[in-house]
Amino acid sequence: MGIRLYSEPELKDPVMFCGWPGIGNIGIIAIDTLRMVSHAEEFGEIEPWEFFDPYKVVIRNGLLKELLFPSNKFCFRKLDGRDLLFFIGEQQPAELGRRYAEGQKAYQMANLVLDVAQRFGCRRIYTSGAAVTQIHHTAGSRVWAVPNSEKLIPEVKGYENTILMSETEGRGEQGVITGLNGLLLGVAKKRGLEAVCVMGEIPYYLEGAPWPYPKASKSVLEVLANVIGIKVDLNRLDELTVKVEEQIENFLDALFRNEAIPTQFKEEIERLKDAERTRLGPITEDEKKKMMEHIDELFNQGGWKDEKSV
Repeated sequence: MGIRLYSEPELKDPVMFCGWPGIGNIGIIAIDTLRMVSHAEEFGEIEPWEFFDPYKVVIRNGLLKELLFPSNKFCFRKLDGRDLLFFIGEQQPAELGRRYAEGQKAYQMANLVLDVAQRFGCRRIYTSGAAVTQIHHTAGSRVWAVPNSEKLIPEVKGYENTILMSETEGRGEQGVITGLNGLLLGVAKKRGLEAVCVMGEIPYYLEGAPWPYPKASKSVLEVLANVIGIKVDLNRLDELTVKVEEQIENFLDALFRNEAIPTQFKEEIERLKDAERTRLGPITEDEKKKMMEHIDELFNQGGWKDEKSV
């Protein structure tokens, strides 16, 4: 178990961006798009054997040839004035059927990622994911940010369309970052590395949706592109947003027409459409439990239990 590097690029004070699949695939879409537009080159990986089960067996001529595992790749790009590192994981190492990464395997992977970061002189890490909140799907997505150091707060406050997650609190609940996004911030702090998690807003009623949520990925990508000072063509994400919103509207309309969900839930979604954004923030566990009573039913209909692309 460990890290396998194909080359040893010479990097100067690089910034690392880490992405994994999650709610709406918000973070992974943003980070991987940044990797693609910067033309980053793959140079290593974390070996999967101790973290994942194989998802496919390749058989040729009646013989087993190989097992395919989720990939976890390192990439780099040298730019004028700012070198970049990327870690792109196809899956988070979850244990005991849990949805998000936690436990010993997740802690080991977080440390392996940061081993590579420090090996190449990286002192700043960015992770990205979803901020599940009370917004309507037609509203724009803000970015919630959580730095792992108080000294980063003034800088993060200057990011466009971004609020500190701490500024949305005060309703009896503390914010939580699940999975490797939150774990990596804590491990980085323990090692003396700066780290920031940037999360795009997604409506709570789409938390279990089978589609990506590119609107939030775009908001995150705009922030990250500004951080490193590059321009990113966002047309692809704009086009994807139009397709996804059309799917959401058609899906909800069908549910409303067929009275497949309670009237109370329909009214709640309509209320969010006209609600003041300044008054909307994270929902408490009691609120979430009440609102989410029928969410699983929404996306289990028609066999939509796994993520689908558009």
